[in-house]
Amino acid sequence: MAGEILLAEPRGFCAGVDRAIEIVERALLKFGAPIYVRHEIVHNTYVVNDLKAKGAIFIEDLAEVPPGATLVFSAHGVSQAVRREAEARGFQVFDATCPLVTKVHVEVAKLAREGYEFIMIGHKGHPEVEGTMGQLSEGIHLVEDVADVARVRLRQQDKLAVVTQTTLSVDDAAEILQAVRERFPQVREPKQQDICYATQNRQDAVKLLAPQVEVVVVVGSPTSSNSNRLRELAERLGTPAYMVDGAEDLDPAWFEGRSQVGLTAGASAPEVLVQGVIERLRALGATSVRKLDGVTEHTRFPLPMGLGDKSMAEVATERS
Repeated sequence: MAGEILLAEPRGFCAGVDRAIEIVERALLKFGAPIYVRHEIVHNTYVVNDLKAKGAIFIEDLAEVPPGATLVFSAHGVSQAVRREAEARGFQVFDATCPLVTKVHVEVAKLAREGYEFIMIGHKGHPEVEGTMGQLSEGIHLVEDVADVARVRLRQQDKLAVVTQTTLSVDDAAEILQAVRERFPQVREPKQQDICYATQNRQDAVKLLAPQVEVVVVVGSPTSSNSNRLRELAERLGTPAYMVDGAEDLDPAWFEGRSQVGLTAGASAPEVLVQGVIERLRALGATSVRKLDGVTEHTRFPLPMGLGDKSMAEVATERS
């Protein structure tokens, strides 16, 4: 290839991911290794391996955590059953659940007390979906596509609300939500959509990017829902797209005869990986990099009590 790399804006880390990683790093500095983390803190191989090297141990079953240990819940959130088990086992728990996911959990709990049933739009098996559906023992029904909506069987239809996984395709979710509205016209929708601002912004950036390039590269891990949605969106817009964990996954054949390459990153992919891809593309013949205009994100989420009252430097000094 020879030509230009166009960078999507915004791309990469969102506020929820920044916060989750900082919670683990601060816990390691304050309490020392090991710190146990239930599920990958965020869905990115590089981030998880980096934290493992610093002393984080990632587990799925709380039985793997020794008594008295410090435990962090991942950014995706957990069920009430997991919370109860962690409390019963006596762990010191820091909750790195993204505040935008917590908002959905709070809404589900509030409306359930008012007698509502729920339809959840999301992907079966994703930890965020398991966490949200696990806020209730019954009365929440998962739909993954329009066809699923027709199969929902409710106990009653007077009180029905819909919630959404935060990392879905905005367009796919809108299509499914419309099917829910048509079958259940009285359904209660969130005051603000559940799909998070960062997911929306990164998809909007790809909608701007894809028509201007001949191929799109998305930096993100295979388990990352929002990264997969970016790749699918570019392809839906008619541009070939590939998702890579890092520069080592690039295939030179993707760029043969193509002079305009678009580059973005999912919300759990660090900028260092984007820069690595840029260097590899330069080695393959790219001559310039141009950043597209886009939304500037200023969102910051507070850290949990006990971790957020000092700077990282102060915490490190305490440990030394």
